Order: sequence, then structure tokens, then C-alpha cells
Amino acid sequence: MSYARVLCVGLIGVSGRLVEVEADLSPGLPAVVLTGLPDTALQQARDRVRAAVVNSGGEWPNGRITVNLLPAALPKHGSSFDLAIAAALLAGAGALPTEPLEGVVLLGELGLDGAVRPVRGVLPMVAAAAQAGIRRVIVPLANAREATVVPGVTVRAVDTLRRLADFVRGTDQLLEPPPESPAPARTGPDLADVAGQQFGRYALEIAAAGGHHLALFGPPGAGKTMLAERLPSILPALNDEAALEVTALQSIAGVLPPDSGLIRRPPYQAPHHSSSLAALIGGGSGLARPGALSLAHRGVLFLDEAPEIARATLQALRQPLESGRVVLARARGTTEYPAQAQLILAANPCPCATTDQRCTCSPQVRRRYLGRLSGPLLDRVDIKIDLLPMRAAQLMASAGPVEDSTVVAARVHQARTAAVQRWAPSGGWRTNAEVPGPELRRRPWLLPARDTITLRAALDRGTVSARGFDRVLRLASMSTLRMWKP
Repeated sequence: MSYARVLCVGLIGVSGRLVEVEADLSPGLPAVVLTGLPDTALQQARDRVRAAVVNSGGEWPNGRITVNLLPAALPKHGSSFDLAIAAALLAGAGALPTEPLEGVVLLGELGLDGAVRPVRGVLPMVAAAAQAGIRRVIVPLANAREATVVPGVTVRAVDTLRRLADFVRGTDQLLEPPPESPAPARTGPDLADVAGQQFGRYALEIAAAGGHHLALFGPPGAGKTMLAERLPSILPALNDEAALEVTALQSIAGVLPPDSGLIRRPPYQAPHHSSSLAALIGGGSGLARPGALSLAHRGVLFLDEAPEIARATLQALRQPLESGRVVLARARGTTEYPAQAQLILAANPCPCATTDQRCTCSPQVRRRYLGRLSGPLLDRVDIKIDLLPMRAAQLMASAGPVEDSTVVAARVHQARTAAVQRWAPSGGWRTNAEVPGPELRRRPWLLPARDTITLRAALDRGTVSARGFDRVLRLASMSTLRMWKP
């Protein structure tokens, strides 16, 4: 037999597409031709596969070898096609039967010694295979636990190309995925560690309950970073849909821990203020990879020292904060990643970042410094508060009993449950921050004119934009959750 075909999966962003790997062997000068829009890493698979086959005890076919990746118009990138290419070549040369590989997706990178190495994005690849009707997949052993997250798919693992070849010949068995390790106890920063700042704690709770963006302004040591780091501790655990999205993004970025199952805790990203635009939003050569904003999907993105971040980088947040998605256009295609993260901005009142008694910055310098946070960006932030400097009495009073994250998280969970039930008949929104403005300006949610007279006057004067008007209404609806009965 001089022709064989096996299945693999290609990724574009978080979306996978079933790919047929064809191998044709014909007489002619020895050569390997790879077609189907492969990138540089995939082009180099020719040398990796050759060495892996020979070092696994196989015989390299002598002749002209053509490997085609269908659909040919779909860009292919990465090394996850190595195992499928090797299997197709060996089957086309007659060294392997083809029947055991029918309807099976093969994923994995090959080392020169024939070892099967882990690859990025196995979870969304297996999910795409399941959506295409495939029920059996073979993945690297290090990715097996991750692949079992997708329901309805039988996952088997390999550690070497030789094991795969022996399995196809019927002389060996594939490996079972490792058992799920017990979930670690929830640890991390606790809200009980925050001394004083009752107003800041309340704002953090409101932000968590409604999914609102938050801006914290105050002098150094006021607790801005401490509050931001503790927001994930009071957020509800991710449901199955959200956990699958978050885990898939972590897998694509290559930061998913080995033998990891679904991520149930909201992610937390805190990039340094010197981070580039690509690191924050996403980017890279070829097809773009997710940035910190997408890795914080369904969680928290904390930008400390926000005025120190490059202006173009900050402005790039405006569109994703509205749409909840990042669309990155490149010459080789367009990649889209989800980006529904809660943004927390923290800023000092002036460049010198000292207390009011020692600050020598003029009002003009202060305005220029905070002016780096543009109006359109701050217009997308629901809650903006000023934190006062800590006093000795507040620090000493913190030695008494203080509500910890567990107590606050229970109230947040109750508020979010009420919000889900409240908005289910209208649009199925999960939090108040997701409710569109027109919905809040219609009955039965329309507030009486006497309650919005100050807000309407601010809109007429131009001190509040139409977007800000709707954000005030979203915050106002939070106060009615405690009285509302589902």
C-alpha cells in the first residue's frame, strides 16, 4: 500500500478543526514534501519524524513521500501533527495496518529518540474532535489527564512511537490516563488580612457580586494591591462551561499544570506595568497567542501602577472590555479569544507616590499623571474609589475579629444567584455588569424620575456619558438584589 490517511486536529485560536493527514509514497528521488499551509515548526516535522521512525526501530521508506494536510486552505501550525504524520507514513509504507487507526485522532510531538512529547492546546483539540463525531483519541501521556476532561471521548496515551506501532500491530497496549488527583485545598490571600479600609472592602464585595470593573486610587500602603489580590477569593467557583473555557485557554498558552483537570478557581493575572501590548492583549508571529487579558477570562486582570503602562497598551483594552472578546488580525489569519475578565486598576495620586505631607507635586503634575488613564477607558470602569492612608488606630483595630473571604464569598454567591434568577426571563445574563443599558431603561426596571434626577442632570451637563449613565444604573440595581425575591 502506498497511501494512508489518519486524523489529527488543527487549532486557530480556541477553535479546532479536524485535519486529515494523508501520506502518499511513490517511486522517485528520496524526498519529503509537506503541503497544506504548514508553518515553520510543522515544516521541520520532516526531520523529526525521520529520526523518530529510525530510532524507534522502523525503516524509513525509500522514495518520494508526499504528506498533505486537509483541508489544504486551513493554516496549520505547531508540532502536534508529528505523531499523525509518522503513523500515516508507516501505514502508507505497509509497515502498519490502517484498520486500528480508523476514526482515531492522533496528537503529539515526536522527539528524535521516538519519545512522544506533550503539546499545547490538547483540551480544545479533543473538544473539537468530539464535536466532529470522533470518540477515540490518542494523546501524549503528559496530556492524558487534560484530555479526559472532555466528556464522551475515550482517551488513551502513548509515551513512545514504538508503543503506538506495537499497539497498531496488536502486540502491545496503550497507556491509561493517570487518575485524577484530589483537588487541593483552597489557599491564597484572604480578605481577613486587610487592615481597615472598610469602604474598600465594601467596594470589592460589590464588584464581585455584580462582576463590575474597579479602579482604586490612593497613596502607597493604602491596601490597593492587597484588595485586588483577594478578589478571586470571594468570587464563586467556575461552572462547567466557564471551567472548560478557562482550562482550554491555559492549555493553548502552555501554562496548564501537568496532569491537571478542569480549573474551577477564577484565574488571576497581574502583568507588570512594563508589559508589551502583545503580552497584555495577545499576539506573536504567525497566528497570535492569548495575552494576559484572555488568560484572565472569567477571572481578574489586575493592572497595578496603571498610569505607568504605555498609553497604547491601555487604550487597546477599550474594545475587549466592551465586547468580551479579543480579535487579533494577522497576515496568516484572524484569531479570536474570549476575554470576559474583571479589570482592576490601581494608581497612586501622583508620580512621587509619597504621603500628602511630603508630596511636592503641583496640581498640574497630578492631573497630567492621572490623565494617562484616558476618559474613554475610565468610562468603562463601573466603580472608582479613593482609599485614604492607613492610620495607627486602624492597624491596631485589625487585631480584632474581621470577616474573612469565606463569609464575604457566601454573600457574593447569594447575590449572584439572585441576579441569575432575576435576569433569566429577560436575557439570561449572569451578573448585573452584563445587562445592556436599554434593558435597565425599560419597565419593569426603569427607576422613578425622582431617583435619577441628579444622574440625568449630570448627563445633560456632560459630566457623565451615556455609557456612564448605564453603568450607574447597573450599580443601582445591585442594591435591590437584597430586597428582590425570585
